Amino acid sequence: MRTDLIRKTALTAAGLAFTGGAIAGPVTTAFAAESTAKPVSQTQSDRKGHGERQLGVRYEAQPNFYYCGPAAARNALSVQGKDISVDAMAKEMGTTEAGTNSINDITPVLNKETGKADAYRSVEISSPDADAKQTDTLRADIVKTVDDGRAVVANIAGTSTDTDGNTHSFEGGHYISVTGYRDNGNVVRIADSADPNTAAYDITVEHLADWIATRGYATS
Repeated sequence: MRTDLIRKTALTAAGLAFTGGAIAGPVTTAFAAESTAKPVSQTQSDRKGHGERQLGVRYEAQPNFYYCGPAAARNALSVQGKDISVDAMAKEMGTTEAGTNSINDITPVLNKETGKADAYRSVEISSPDADAKQTDTLRADIVKTVDDGRAVVANIAGTSTDTDGNTHSFEGGHYISVTGYRDNGNVVRIADSADPNTAAYDITVEHLADWIATRGYATS
């Protein structure tokens, strides 16, 4: 089943964490046009004070509408100083024009490229909406992973709103990297390969948890 034809509201429990990311509909043409854009650098900083840290990202936009999984992994690994071909990772992840099937296809690649078999693990948020416990777990996982010098990779679907009031919509599914946090993890920084014009934005962890709901994320 093509993941770019499935809306989050139609997902069933049987497919919770196994529906990947391919950007659907009319945005495809726009992303094809943007694939030649030069990499965009994000602000690089370290711990600014208690409860806040931002990792340095060597950002790169995805080259086509279905490479969000490999691109998110590539941006995540860049905080460790690694520069890995998205084509090579796409091959390992089994990425097709339908996207990357699941976070479980990305976690082993992150471990391989990090050089530790247990650097990352997959976590599901299997319910249609994240509850308080799942949100707290996500917050703690992001803080620990970023403090370890790594970025989280998340499989999201649907529409969410960032802290500036801008909406980001990926009804067919998408992958993003989480590269920092502030306010003790209540607000997190996203590196989004979809569009270099919105390469980075902040979102509350509650909104991110609901965005991940029915899917999963790779974390320390």
